[in-house]
Amino acid sequence: MPLLLIPLLILGVLTLWIVLFPISILQRYRHGKARRRARPLAVRLNAWMLLASVPPFLAGAWISQHWVPAALPQAGLGLAVGGMVGILGIWITPIERTPHGLFYTPRAWLVLLLTVLVALRIALGLWQALQRWHVADSLPALLAGQASLFAMAGLLLGYYLMYAWGLKRRLG
Repeated sequence: MPLLLIPLLILGVLTLWIVLFPISILQRYRHGKARRRARPLAVRLNAWMLLASVPPFLAGAWISQHWVPAALPQAGLGLAVGGMVGILGIWITPIERTPHGLFYTPRAWLVLLLTVLVALRIALGLWQALQRWHVADSLPALLAGQASLFAMAGLLLGYYLMYAWGLKRRLG
């Protein structure tokens, strides 16, 4: 009898995810544009850890090229564009020096742009998966055209990498 409840449980989790997804996107935007205190240790650690995550990301994209055509070039392009957006982001971010420390407030329009891009890419991925689900007879056929996932991941990684290093530099 409990085995009969497994499909119901899966359906419940999927329904919960669908209901909570818009709320999580709104929360991501709300917290993304909030004023933050720049703690030097956290900023430095974040910058170095983001830098350390670039080689595994590129290695994963390189390995994935076996199944996902153009994964590595898309990942590299995403890193480059994200790096440029990150430089722009830290350049336009107001930074306040107070007796309590250094505070920064990311621009709301840039946070909104990145949040909308992530939400649109998730929606596009779900739509593509549904379209190919009936046509695909193998995993490589299902993954064809998914290189833009690497571009989006590269964009976000490049943005946060350059933003963190720019913030680290501005901490002085």
